[in-house]
Amino acid sequence: MSLALGVDTGGTYTDAVLIRDESEVVASAKALTTRHDLAIGIGKAVRAVLDRSGVRGEEVGLAALSTTLATNALVEGQGGRVALVYIGFPAQDMAKHGLIEALKGDPVLLLAGGHDHAGQETVPLDEVALSAWLETVSGISAFAVAARFATRNPAHEKAAAEIIRRKTGRPVSSSHHLSAKLNGPKRALTALLNARLIGMIDRLITRAEDALGDLGVSAPLMVVRGDGALINAEMAKRRPIETILSGPAASIVGAGWLTDARNALVSDIGGTTTDVALLCDGRPKIDPEGARVGNFRTMVEAVAMRTTGLGGDSEVHVETEGLEARVFLGPRRLIPVSLLAAEAEEAVLPVLEAQLRRDTISEYDGRFVRAVSGVDAEGLPERDALVFARIDGVQPVGNVLRTRIEGHSLRRLQDRGLVQISGITPTDASHVLGQQTGWNAEAARIALAQMARRQTGAGERLAGSPEELAQMIVDQLTHQTGVALLETAFAEEGTPFEGAPERLARNELVQRGLGPHRGLVRIETGLNTPVVGLGASAANYYPAVGQRLGCEMILPEHGGVANAVGAVVGRVTMRMSGSVTSPSEGLYRLHGEDGPEDFNDPKKALDALEADLRQRAEAAARAAGAVDLQVQALHDVRQSRVEGRAIFVEAMITVEASGRPRIAAEAGRGNPGQ
Repeated sequence: MSLALGVDTGGTYTDAVLIRDESEVVASAKALTTRHDLAIGIGKAVRAVLDRSGVRGEEVGLAALSTTLATNALVEGQGGRVALVYIGFPAQDMAKHGLIEALKGDPVLLLAGGHDHAGQETVPLDEVALSAWLETVSGISAFAVAARFATRNPAHEKAAAEIIRRKTGRPVSSSHHLSAKLNGPKRALTALLNARLIGMIDRLITRAEDALGDLGVSAPLMVVRGDGALINAEMAKRRPIETILSGPAASIVGAGWLTDARNALVSDIGGTTTDVALLCDGRPKIDPEGARVGNFRTMVEAVAMRTTGLGGDSEVHVETEGLEARVFLGPRRLIPVSLLAAEAEEAVLPVLEAQLRRDTISEYDGRFVRAVSGVDAEGLPERDALVFARIDGVQPVGNVLRTRIEGHSLRRLQDRGLVQISGITPTDASHVLGQQTGWNAEAARIALAQMARRQTGAGERLAGSPEELAQMIVDQLTHQTGVALLETAFAEEGTPFEGAPERLARNELVQRGLGPHRGLVRIETGLNTPVVGLGASAANYYPAVGQRLGCEMILPEHGGVANAVGAVVGRVTMRMSGSVTSPSEGLYRLHGEDGPEDFNDPKKALDALEADLRQRAEAAARAAGAVDLQVQALHDVRQSRVEGRAIFVEAMITVEASGRPRIAAEAGRGNPGQ
């Protein structure tokens, strides 16, 4: 009998599940995610699941972790302060490819260097300029390095990374380690985001290992990648970008395991995001263009997932349009007022009551802020540092901000993960409507009563009661969830123009047809495929979504912990890719980790590349915790015909090594598969 422990740390809940022999859920449990110290929430969830099952920590043979932390951080713009070294690229690339947006004011060095498409050096690397620049930057948690055509010759990236490590001691994220594909600016963006996540994911994994160790769980810890495969903890610390969509990918794997659905849309609602993916023949569909999260398209191989900043803890906004007013949700996550009041009632409830008694209405009513301990605040601008210094314990936002411009400082502090802001969310609305319990419903009711007093352009109240406003919020969540599902469906159907899925999903005719519309014209729209609804709050919200879209809504048992289930039923898979080009007739150039190598025969070049990739993929899979390896190679050879004969142009080889994760007993005795 083997016992596997799956843990998922979401934005709101941390889930734990025990599975016996990969076939039976023994027990599951939930605990609140403790953002200031994730080990607390992990420890509570794991302790609960061990107690319910009667299992001792020492009996667990495998532990696996999935997380939405990296996904949420990118959606919300959080992460450490980083610096980018951009080698051999023109300056205009920065704005054109989204690098300025991703940097958010963090330092960047445009450095001379780089190679051409054949792997030949075009300009020597300016090591002097790099060394001088490193003396001027401070407060950097990690560096990203991207060089022109580094996948054809990584020499300049490797040299720059070595200089940075030697002079700063900080982690370095090199673009050629994250993708073997061309498109330097996109690789640079991927490396930059990887660097921003390094400190955050390192803290998560380290604290998770500590929490498990305290409970006697000594089994090797695995982490779910964005494609649903598993890697060991040390590899995840070095390449945290590969854990974006980790939680959602695990939930898709879990959905396939928990249901009989072979082909369906899977929608997983968390506290921060709603993640929608397609289950094809029982397997998650992989995005060939790389994972997209928020505004960023990366080169990370991951589940084809559309992630929307919409969840149970999404920020509720009031928008006035002419005489009308409406609420809309996201993309930022807030701490629900009901949750904050449950944790610190004396600091929250009296303030809410006093605000409600006032005749005047402030935009900061019902909003609170608290600092997050243990996060590095180094490098803050002066104004941001002043605002941060005023935050002691739980405080009303209106007491912290002196001027309107300081509101931008508070947002930046939130982006850095230094503070948490509390306000009205769909979770609070559910407490007011009695759909959810467990936290402080009275605090939620008072906060919604405050917001309901806001006026429309016609001078009328936004809502007549907290209950009316709560229903408006839940209805808006139903609407936005339906739009997210339709966007995914339209994208999978294929559309001929840019932005078509988004525009079609929001089209007036499509939305009216969900009614369906019965006038002089009959319009009917909806989904023609089942939807598997996952997440702790899916049972509250998704029946209405299924009704609105006219589709079967499947809500599986244990769907609330599908992420944790998927974490322990996956396999370890490592892929390595490389290319062979032909710079001139009769010359075949292998582009590998050690630089270009030339051959006079294409078969010899391809054989040498495949042998190198097999060796590296197998080694990486074993290092990632796999045993019983299966290896396969995929060749993509491109040729052109000139005067009736085939001419070799380029070849890409991808080798995949896959195996089951090593369990504790095997790790202890030295498995012969190594």
